[in-house]
Amino acid sequence: MATLPLISDEEASAEVLAVFEDIRATRGTDFINNFWRALAHDPALLTATWARLKDVMGPGELDPLVKEMLYIAVSVANGCEYCIHSHTAAARAKGMSEAQYGEVLSVIGMAMQTNGLVTAMQVPVDEVFEV
Repeated sequence: MATLPLISDEEASAEVLAVFEDIRATRGTDFINNFWRALAHDPALLTATWARLKDVMGPGELDPLVKEMLYIAVSVANGCEYCIHSHTAAARAKGMSEAQYGEVLSVIGMAMQTNGLVTAMQVPVDEVFEV
């Protein structure tokens, strides 16, 4: 259950509606998900977060699908159920196959296991790995 009500289009200020319209245009959909509707309580935060997300997840050196897969992994590490679902759906929309998803989950599981072991044993970082 949300800790605050989600802002509908009818309740949104002009500033919030402008961001919602940009989300719709950028994503090619009429759907505004609950994350943005919750952020709409703070129009400045909504605007800044959407601008940064558009920049980070937009065209760059990494393939858009790779970016979504990374977002899934970080969301798992942070325990964000909402983001896991949201970015898994986005990755699938960008063409992630079930086999790729299985590999992503395997890598996440392997990293969590080895991260836990290395943390518990406090293994020092090899000099050749230090940048």
